[in-house]
Amino acid sequence: MFAVTGITGNVGGVVARHLLAAGRKVRAVVRDAQRGSVWAGRGCETAAADIGDASALVEAFRGAEGVFLLVPPNFDPAPGFPEAQMTAKTLRTALEEARPLRVVYLSTIGAQAKQPNLLTQHSIIEQVLGGVPAPITFLRPGWFMENSAWDVAPAREKGVIPSFLQPLDKRFPLVATEDIGKVAAELLQESWSGHRIVELEGPRRIAPNDIAQEFSHLLGRSVHMEAVPRETWEALFRSQGMKNPEPRIRMLDGFNEGWIEFEDGEPGSRKGTIEIGTVLQGLIERASS
Repeated sequence: MFAVTGITGNVGGVVARHLLAAGRKVRAVVRDAQRGSVWAGRGCETAAADIGDASALVEAFRGAEGVFLLVPPNFDPAPGFPEAQMTAKTLRTALEEARPLRVVYLSTIGAQAKQPNLLTQHSIIEQVLGGVPAPITFLRPGWFMENSAWDVAPAREKGVIPSFLQPLDKRFPLVATEDIGKVAAELLQESWSGHRIVELEGPRRIAPNDIAQEFSHLLGRSVHMEAVPRETWEALFRSQGMKNPEPRIRMLDGFNEGWIEFEDGEPGSRKGTIEIGTVLQGLIERASS
């Protein structure tokens, strides 16, 4: 049996679907038991557990052959990342008590970066989970292609997409959530010892200008990217309600300056199969429904 957290979201749902398709038993770990009803209807066990409740997580993970760990994103962490520190301790306690046979933790590209940034939250959790004796795979995907969901409306309505990834012709490591979930399910079904890192990106690197070109093709209108000046970021993010925008700004700097990257660069990463155009088409269709 495999315990899957984040099952009601994009990546966790894909993990569960692939495990079920492989004939594996799945335990859906959800914050609210009612949210697991859909998965119960698909033949899953359900367990109610919040990511911050160690006791509930122990029960959710107990007896599992494998556990898929997904931590809800926090885009506006407090200085010093106390939320990630607490989550890391909770997860370590739960894993040490429940003793699943193996774990796949959804981390991020750049978790090894030394400069503090938004992704440091995963660096903290990786470091703490490094003390857990169970076999653990730290799955480090690139920038999610689905982040372009925010681009659909401006592309369709104005033909101009604001971009924080810059320069606009620089190719970045993007990956589809479908590829992430598929690979995570495959990893869960493998056997290994100790701790390992698997880095994942799509079949080719994508520039912001490439995304605009794909939108132009799919929408049948001219679409182009427009770089958002860096000096405006802090005021913009604060106007959106962020209290501590510095980590997000530094994350974007890391991608743009190249110090958020896979440990062995592009040659060392595993490659997915889903192209950006396929993801954008899905995003456009969902926005239209």
